[in-house]
Amino acid sequence: MQDRYLNLLEDVLTGTFIEDAPIPTAGYRQLVSHVLESLTGQPGEAPDSALGYNENLRTIGWDWPSKAFTMVGRKRLRNFRELIERTIAEGVPGDIIETGVWRGGASILARGVLEAHGIRDRKVIVADSFEGLPPPAPDAYPADHDSKLHEFAELAVSLEQVQANFKKFNLLDDQVVFLKGWFRDTMSTVPSERLAVIRLDGDMYESTIDPLLHLYDRLSIGGWVIVDDYGFVPACKQAVHDFLDGRGLTPEIHPIDGAGVYFQKDR
Repeated sequence: MQDRYLNLLEDVLTGTFIEDAPIPTAGYRQLVSHVLESLTGQPGEAPDSALGYNENLRTIGWDWPSKAFTMVGRKRLRNFRELIERTIAEGVPGDIIETGVWRGGASILARGVLEAHGIRDRKVIVADSFEGLPPPAPDAYPADHDSKLHEFAELAVSLEQVQANFKKFNLLDDQVVFLKGWFRDTMSTVPSERLAVIRLDGDMYESTIDPLLHLYDRLSIGGWVIVDDYGFVPACKQAVHDFLDGRGLTPEIHPIDGAGVYFQKDR
């Protein structure tokens, strides 16, 4: 029954269940074009094939659903579930945090995993500005100098809407903690002493390095870091390696779907 519930939850959260098409706006086409340019280094228009429901694109999270609750795709969502379940099975202590949540879908799944396994002593921490992405600060973070993501209004989903989304699944309770604000201000205040899974979805160098600097030391041995944008956004990948190099860490980085990756904190 656990698998049946969680499989259905994944299908609903990703929009696979209703074959939810991407957002039909110029902003979405512009975002897809921006991602393609980041990947190829060449400007270009988003192809028409990216503008209708495509199961392959939804699986790898390369589109932006109209009604669904997450854009991370089925593979990255399943990875999040599996790592949470692995920490439960192996007794790795700590809470789960997602930094950058959009409509809240991945965090809703995390709370659903705890519910399915009857876990009452872990929290899901939902951290976001709930106002979209910050403008780049190129003097402090040169890698973000060409980021345009703050211009996309579709990326701003209010705290109230995300809370309402949790409520739709009957998963809004005291095991869910919301942390509102820019990561530069909030990461030092995360209300958890121990973490088991950190899921980073900040889309920028700044929004990736800040959580790593503040949260990695709270991650339990055997815990996991997931980086959603590693293969999409070069600045995000750079932030990960700048952090690891600065700590002298050389974890094995596992690919998920061509975009996301994950690695374990070992001894």
